[in-house]
Amino acid sequence: MSAVDTVEAEVRELVRRRGLDPIEDRAAVRRLVDEVIADYDERALTSTLAPLPDSRTAARAVYDAVAGFGPLQRHLDDPTVEESWITEPGRVFFARRGSSELTTTILNDGQVRDLVEKMLKATGRRVDLSTPFVDAMLPDGSRLHVVIPDITRLHWSVNIRKFVLSASSLDELVQLGTVTAQAARFLEASIAAGLNVIVAGGTQAGKTTLLNCLAASIPGRERVITCEEVFELRLPLPDVVAMQTRQPNLEGTGEIRLRRLVKEALRMRPDRIIVGEVRQEECLDLLIALNSGLPGMCSLHANSAREAIVKMCTLPLLAGENVGHAFVVPTVASCVDLVVHIAKDAQGHRRVREVVAVPGRVEGDVVETADIFTTRAGRLVRADGYPPHAERYDWVGADLPRLLAQETA
Repeated sequence: MSAVDTVEAEVRELVRRRGLDPIEDRAAVRRLVDEVIADYDERALTSTLAPLPDSRTAARAVYDAVAGFGPLQRHLDDPTVEESWITEPGRVFFARRGSSELTTTILNDGQVRDLVEKMLKATGRRVDLSTPFVDAMLPDGSRLHVVIPDITRLHWSVNIRKFVLSASSLDELVQLGTVTAQAARFLEASIAAGLNVIVAGGTQAGKTTLLNCLAASIPGRERVITCEEVFELRLPLPDVVAMQTRQPNLEGTGEIRLRRLVKEALRMRPDRIIVGEVRQEECLDLLIALNSGLPGMCSLHANSAREAIVKMCTLPLLAGENVGHAFVVPTVASCVDLVVHIAKDAQGHRRVREVVAVPGRVEGDVVETADIFTTRAGRLVRADGYPPHAERYDWVGADLPRLLAQETA
C-alpha cells in the first residue's frame, strides 16, 4: 500500500467514525484530510512509514477520492472542460472549446463501477440489467448518462456533461459573438411580446444556453413552469417552478415522463411554459398547450430551422394512431412563431445561423416560413421576412420596423 493509499484509508475510517457525509460535509472532509496528512508527515519523520512525495498533491488526490469522483474530479473542476466521457476504462476523454481530447487518466472496471455508484447515490436513480440506461444530475449540476452491457458491447459507457453557462443573457451572447446585436434585440422583444419560440440545433450546439438566455428576457412579473428530463435550465426570474422526469423504481412503478410534466404544468397557473428538450410524443402536449394561448419555448435537435418545423410536425404522431397530419400541421403553423437555429462551426464556436418566422400559413402539408435573419458569408444578416403577431410588439412598446430595419453599411 502506497503512502497516499494509507492516508486515504485513514481518512475514510475517520469519516465513518465521525458520521460525516463526504458529499454534504465537504468542508469538514477537507479539514480532516489536511489533519491526517499533517499527522502522517510527522509520523513519517520518526518511523519507517514511506513519506508522501508531495503533500499538496496527496491532499488533492485523497480529497477527490473521498469527497469527489476520484480521477475524474479534476476534469469536473476545470471550468474549460464542457464534457467528460469514458468509452472503456483505459480511454477517458474530455471536450474543451468544442474539441475532444484523450486524457492520461486510466481506470479499471471496478473503479468505473464504483464511480458510477457514487454518482448515483444521492440521485435516487439506478442502473442495472433491468434498467441499463440512466440519466441523472450530479450535485454540481452536471448531467450524467450511463449505459451498461449488454446494451454496450463490453464496457460501461459514462458521459458527464457539465452545464457550462457561458452566458446568462442575450447581451452576453452578443459579446461572445454567438448572435448579432440586432438579432438579439429582436429576439428580446419577441420573448417580451409572448411569441412561441423553438431553439433548434445539433448536439452540443449550445441550445440549452441559448434557451436560458432567451428565457432571461421573460418579464419578471410572469410565472414560468419548466419541464426537463434532467434539471439544466437556470432562469434568473423571481417566479419559476422547475420540474424533471423520474425513472421507475425497483418495482417498475413510479415513472414520471416528460409528457406528464407538460400536462401537470398547465394546472399550475403558468404564464409561460418551457420544455427543456422535446424528443418524443410530449411534443403533442406542448402544441396543445401553445394552442390554448399559453406562450412557450422549447428546444429540439435539428440541422436547420426548416427541419425543426418538420420534426415538430412529426413527433406528435408518436402519441397515437388517432393523431394525424391533418391536425398536427396546421396546429404547428398556428402555434410556432419563431425558430432560432444555432450550430457549432469547425473551430468549435457556437453561432446563431438563422431566425425563421412561421406566418401561420400551410400549403398542402408544408408549413410556410419566412427568413428574418440568415447567414451570408459567415455572418448573420437581416433577411426580408417579418414575424407574425406584429401587434404584440406594439403592446410591449417595441418598434418592430426599427428593430428589423436593414443595417446600413
